[in-house]
Amino acid sequence: LQAMSGSEQDWLALRPQEPSPSQCCGSGCKPCIYDVYEKELAQWERAKAMQDKSLLMGKKEQSNNSELNPDTFTAFSVSSVEQLTEDTYQYKFELPGNSSLRLSLGQHIVLRGVVNGLEVQRAYTPISPGNAEGYFEVLIKCYEVGLMSQYIKTWKRGDVVFWRGPFGGFPYQPNKHGELLMLASGTGLAPMIPILQSIADDEEDETFVTLVGCFPTFDKIYLKPLLQDLARYWNIRIFYVLSQETSLEKLPWSYRENTYTGRLDEDLMKTIINSCRRRPFVLICGSSAFHEDTSRYLKVAGIEENSCFVF
Repeated sequence: LQAMSGSEQDWLALRPQEPSPSQCCGSGCKPCIYDVYEKELAQWERAKAMQDKSLLMGKKEQSNNSELNPDTFTAFSVSSVEQLTEDTYQYKFELPGNSSLRLSLGQHIVLRGVVNGLEVQRAYTPISPGNAEGYFEVLIKCYEVGLMSQYIKTWKRGDVVFWRGPFGGFPYQPNKHGELLMLASGTGLAPMIPILQSIADDEEDETFVTLVGCFPTFDKIYLKPLLQDLARYWNIRIFYVLSQETSLEKLPWSYRENTYTGRLDEDLMKTIINSCRRRPFVLICGSSAFHEDTSRYLKVAGIEENSCFVF
């Protein structure tokens, strides 16, 4: 067997590495990390065929110019860490000068982490307004055994982390839908916040919104002060469904009339839909089980799939 020549080895060292499944966040990003790999592989094959390494020079793994980009990861530094509940944190990142991420509503960005030498990527939705200047904020739930969570839990102020995006989003237009029904479980609240804020901030937008936030207990509701502020608007109602609370007696008075104990089920879904002033357009964000259950209840309540959007 002929030994591989030095130049062959050089080319092999330059060949892009195929992503491992853990690197794909599964959120349907365009481009996905696999798309980026295919593009880089084609570039490498072309360069190798022409024996011209300068053709690879355009390949940049990450950029430091702090412009968010869907193809490459950009460095951002952590400016504050705030613990919201026992396992959920709000992280604030710096943007240079007065720049803004310019996200459209409900768009997500992808975080890259390396844990024990394994690269992991996950998608998160910033909860700060898309036009917030000089910073953006992300709500993250850390799991005991989650690979990415192990990485995130080590973050301190001043640490640099890498994001790419933006992706997805809900093409929201003021007054397009008479009423929005938002069904959010846990951190599924994140993409709903920028939409709620944009409706509250726009005096011309008369869309009614009913947000249903599903959490295990009262203590685990995120961003209570912000939600209480939003619920004061004439066109925004907020309900809470607390699966592990058995009675409302321990809750503050201001929460009792719009909180349900137990799980969001078919009957409660009907009750909420019947209390909407118009037939709602539904936004759903939560686990896949939450999505399956709510879709089933909505169908029974007569809401068609084309009147739903899933984050």
